Amino acid sequence: MRRPGTWVTVLVFGFFFVNLAGVIGVPLVDSFGTRWFTTWLPEGWTTRWYGSAWREFSLGQVFWTTALVSVLVVAVSVVIGVPAAYALARRDFPGKRLVLLLFLLPILVPPITYGIPLATVLYKFHLAGTLTGVVLANLVPSVPFVVLTMTPFIEQIDPRIEAAARMCGAGTASVLLRILAPLLVPGILAASVLVLVRTVGMFELTFLTAGPDSQTLIVALYYAVFSAGIRTQQSIDAMAVMYTLSMLVLLVIALRFVNPTQLVTRVKEDRNAC
Repeated sequence: MRRPGTWVTVLVFGFFFVNLAGVIGVPLVDSFGTRWFTTWLPEGWTTRWYGSAWREFSLGQVFWTTALVSVLVVAVSVVIGVPAAYALARRDFPGKRLVLLLFLLPILVPPITYGIPLATVLYKFHLAGTLTGVVLANLVPSVPFVVLTMTPFIEQIDPRIEAAARMCGAGTASVLLRILAPLLVPGILAASVLVLVRTVGMFELTFLTAGPDSQTLIVALYYAVFSAGIRTQQSIDAMAVMYTLSMLVLLVIALRFVNPTQLVTRVKEDRNAC
């Protein structure tokens, strides 16, 4: 006889998979169907909707813009976030907890709450509607994300390694580039992949600041859905499938390179230990 907890688990997973089949399965099937109205399955199968979506929505340009925005956001976030994380990990100063709280706010607060004022400022300086404006908007949550991701990695590195290098005559630049940088490669890679996934999936900030030539894939998908009256539904579903597959690939890459325990573990060394 099955325990009550087993039935609850079966029901929960069954409900999850039914919803997953509805959210992913229906657009996937429709993107390959010719006509699908009153039958359980489409009347025929075809792949032409993917080519139609690629041409109709200019997905080549959209994918290029998405990749360019993501790479720029990742690069700038790492350049700014890693030194900031080093300062937070190695220095104690008044107001440090307040600084950490400020870094947490853009991650914890829904993007729409600060996205509208941010977009207003960018429009005032004629940056909204451009690629630069989209990158700047996405940096607001991305830089704190890198800081909070890298801080535990830096804290796990024994400060005595840096002290030994300095005693041997290494300058600050040499310590950072030749000692710390190789040790921080896993953390930088983890932060970069997570920021990449977050940027590709960021809708609110990109939607508020993007123009016709600076739309990422998720914003283009939004406009396609709301123009469904004049667009072929199968083409929109094909576009949705391509977006889902791209996010799935990014998530698989993220899980390949990111160890979740490293993102939360903070190692505090006893500096008085021998």
